[in-house]
Amino acid sequence: MHVIECDVPPTSALSRDLIDHSSFHDSYRAPLARPDLGIVDIFFALFGHTPLSMIVLLIVRNAAARVFGLEAPTVGEIMKPTVRREYCVGEKIGPWPIFFIADNEIVAGRNNKHMDFRLSVLKAMDGDAMSVVVSTICTVHNVFGKIYLFLIVPSHRHGVRSLISNAVVAKRL
Repeated sequence: MHVIECDVPPTSALSRDLIDHSSFHDSYRAPLARPDLGIVDIFFALFGHTPLSMIVLLIVRNAAARVFGLEAPTVGEIMKPTVRREYCVGEKIGPWPIFFIADNEIVAGRNNKHMDFRLSVLKAMDGDAMSVVVSTICTVHNVFGKIYLFLIVPSHRHGVRSLISNAVVAKRL
């Protein structure tokens, strides 16, 4: 397997306080055979090739979220994300607003009344080689967030590993 579970790297822009007080967090590391890739290219190598089955689940989940008054990505943002060379904090990359961006990391996510989440894509040194680390942090605010997190974590873990593994196998990373 190309993907291994790891700790959120200390070089990540994700704050230790946020990680320590989160309701859920995970990180997965994979080798980066193409270290010349920029962080935006790495982001879309991972999240720009979502399998149709995952896209359908995301669309259904987002429709249900909107019924409960939560902000969720549109079908268009899921099906055809806008891809540009450069992004800034506050803009969306794929379906998520950007909270932090640097040459080696993007932190995107969303704040909702039930839960806040952050997704970090980090280009990091792993010994003498480069790797990519994808980290997710969730902080729930109420019982609905706890229920949602309980229901989504198993598919989240599988989905993130699959996206990273698929990108490695397809030599996009």
